Amino acid sequence: MSCLFNSLSHFLPASSGEIRAAACAYLSSHQPLIDGLQTGDVCDAQYIRNMQQQSTWGSAIEIRAVCSVYKVRVSVHSTRREDKGAVIVFEPYTGQPSLHRTIDIDWNGSHYTPMSRRRL
Repeated sequence: MSCLFNSLSHFLPASSGEIRAAACAYLSSHQPLIDGLQTGDVCDAQYIRNMQQQSTWGSAIEIRAVCSVYKVRVSVHSTRREDKGAVIVFEPYTGQPSLHRTIDIDWNGSHYTPMSRRRL
């Protein structure tokens, strides 16, 4: 399983496999990722088939999909030496900014880990 989905499962009421499946379903549904950009604009059917495989690593696209499915904000904190402390915040697509619960995960350049074990 991917470290991204494993990390997110520490906070969400779903297993890593269920989170992956929900993200892939969102990506398949041609929903907005951000204003003016639909999921079909950045990932085709082959990409989604690959992402459905448990061994495929998740990325920013899947984080954005998870945010929209679960209505959460995900803050990715870099632990890489060259940009340590940098934070990228992903929000669900709502068409306008709004407040959501936040999940915090670390990223070292190739691996995600949960920052806290508290479920939402």
